[in-house]
Amino acid sequence: MTLFPELCESVLSESIIGRARQKELVDIRCVNIRDFTEDKHNRVDDAPYGGGMGMLMQTQPIYDCFRSLYDAETEEKPHLIYMSPQGKTLTQARVKELAEMPHVVLLCGHYEGVDERILEEIVDEEISIGDYVLTGGELPAMVVADSVCRMLPGVLPNDEAKSLESHYDSLLEYPQYTRPPEWHGRKVPDVLLSGHHGNIDKWKREQSLKRTYERRPDLLNHAELSKKDIEYLRKLKAEKKAKAEK
Repeated sequence: MTLFPELCESVLSESIIGRARQKELVDIRCVNIRDFTEDKHNRVDDAPYGGGMGMLMQTQPIYDCFRSLYDAETEEKPHLIYMSPQGKTLTQARVKELAEMPHVVLLCGHYEGVDERILEEIVDEEISIGDYVLTGGELPAMVVADSVCRMLPGVLPNDEAKSLESHYDSLLEYPQYTRPPEWHGRKVPDVLLSGHHGNIDKWKREQSLKRTYERRPDLLNHAELSKKDIEYLRKLKAEKKAKAEK
């Protein structure tokens, strides 16, 4: 639900998500809220009561737009998310949960946001993509749509492609390399050229743990760690401590 459906269409019609739509693996509709206004001048906003800067999106066009998205047979209410800097920050865990829902609607605010009564009446949750403010909810909504759609069956080449990515299991992804084997004096790690799958898997896991420990240690609190993982992390901590004491 947006004032700029062409913007959303242009992004969500490209690459992996665009191909998924063509294959009908996902149904994405970019609906123009302005099509539902009853104002003869096609307005969807007005000045806020009590004063303040900017304009506020009105209740009627948003509500009627949302009602048009109900299942005509069951009258089942879709799960409505308002993209807002006041919402909970999007996580991969929440992305996986949203991917299990049959029908998700994303409301893109604009101007100074939407009338509070819309949030009280129809919004199920508010989601933020970070602690900063954008000019509208379209970019955050496309981030949510992209992250959720790629979790759906058949959208990515295989399930392993999802499970090996950063944040999927609360760990960052290991470093990756391609040809040539040496570039600007920098060589691909020998283990990746060895052909020994056991050693390669061990290296990837350790590098993933190391990168997470160095860059996002907070994620380790939610990761499923084996005894070997814990031992390796202890080794990293000991090395860091020894280095700091020198």
